[in-house]
Amino acid sequence: MAKRKSLFAQLYAAHKKAKLEQERTRRQYEVEERRLAARLEREAEQQRRAEERVEQERLKRKQLAQREREQAAAKAKRLSDQQEKARQRQAANDVRELQRQQAEERRLLGQRQVAEAEHRTEAVRQQLTALERLLESRSRELASRSRRAEEVFNAQGPDAFVAAVQRGLATSDYPEGLRGSWAAMYRPEARELLIEYELPRQDVVPAVVGYRYMKSKSLVQPEPRKEAEIKKLYGDLIARVTLRTLAEAFDITPVTLVDGIVFNGYVSAKDRATGKPIRPLLISTHATRDSFAEIVLDERELDPVVCLRGYLNAVVSPHPYDLEAVRPVVQFDLSKYKFVEEMDVVAGLDNRPDLLALKPVEFEHLIRQLFENIGMKSWVTQASRDEGVDAVAYNDDPIVGGLCIVQAKRYSKIVGLEAVHALAGVMEDKHAAKGVLVTTSWVGKASRDFAARNGRIEIIEGRHLKHMLLEHLGLDTLISLPKLPPDWEQADIA
Repeated sequence: MAKRKSLFAQLYAAHKKAKLEQERTRRQYEVEERRLAARLEREAEQQRRAEERVEQERLKRKQLAQREREQAAAKAKRLSDQQEKARQRQAANDVRELQRQQAEERRLLGQRQVAEAEHRTEAVRQQLTALERLLESRSRELASRSRRAEEVFNAQGPDAFVAAVQRGLATSDYPEGLRGSWAAMYRPEARELLIEYELPRQDVVPAVVGYRYMKSKSLVQPEPRKEAEIKKLYGDLIARVTLRTLAEAFDITPVTLVDGIVFNGYVSAKDRATGKPIRPLLISTHATRDSFAEIVLDERELDPVVCLRGYLNAVVSPHPYDLEAVRPVVQFDLSKYKFVEEMDVVAGLDNRPDLLALKPVEFEHLIRQLFENIGMKSWVTQASRDEGVDAVAYNDDPIVGGLCIVQAKRYSKIVGLEAVHALAGVMEDKHAAKGVLVTTSWVGKASRDFAARNGRIEIIEGRHLKHMLLEHLGLDTLISLPKLPPDWEQADIA
């Protein structure tokens, strides 16, 4: 039989067994702990590796995104560069196109300006040609009207004959700016036609030779004509106008009625010194039909100025362009007026005569003497059928002269407006340059306003007349008006 163990041994064995079990358990625990730690380490490693992979993936995605952004930026930059280059190329193309268009426009503008210069130069040449061929282009059909003009004269008299001649001459075709106004008068007893013609002004002659295109300035520049040439051309022009008018006037008037023509050519201008209107006489000639028939007007070598001066003995202004006036070869014809014999009224008057006490004829002759002392040639018309003309005065000054119609009113009351209207009508009918109403009394405001608007009527009232008689005739007169006009004083007429 086995030896029973002691309790201590049993306890020790149990303790040892328990310790071994505890050690085994501890070892198992440690093993498990190591396993757990290993597993945790593995899991941690796996987690770390997973995180690393995630991080790597994140970095890859970040890098990829960065690369994509860089690629996009690079692509955008390339696109921007391409667009900029395209824009620059387009801008360069636009600049080249603009330069091409501008060059084309300059070329076309240059062509247009060259064409314009040529056109304007050609217009100047045509204008000069028209001036030079003025004689050749005269009307050749006026001679067919001469029979009709003669019939008018035989049926209706001289005035109707002149009107028919004027209508015929008006059909003549002149270049633009060269036709002037004119008036005519016929003297049947002398078989003579008097023509007063308004010559063209100086500006009808082109002041330029032509026009030239200046490429450097892109302008059409005029080439001024020399002043001496302008003056010569103007002198030739008015000479051609004179010869043409004479030729056409001889053509339209019948041989049986007109043997000669008096031509006086005036020009209306402004005095450069005063600015006032002037009308100097530049050409005056008396041509007979026979002498004029010897002139070959269509001959190109005909010098119109030499023809007038050397052949027709015309008086031609030496400086027509400068408006240097001449005297007419024939004075204004006054044969249509009937005149009474002159009387010296002043010699038969008492000291301080009363103008209202004079007879009408004495008063008219007194006015004639006054006008003569002022410097005009004066005649008194007959009292019957004088057409409202009391006196005719003429100033032979070629610049300010001309026919003057005078009405003398020996009135004691106001002179009505109808008298001024009548004077204006007579002036128009007689083609007078001026009209003068002389009265011992006065006129109203309406009469003075009308005279001012007319511009060619002068009114001499009583107090002015009294002063003029004293100044020019040394005659101290009285005017016994029963009533003083407004604003007059007794000393004005006493």
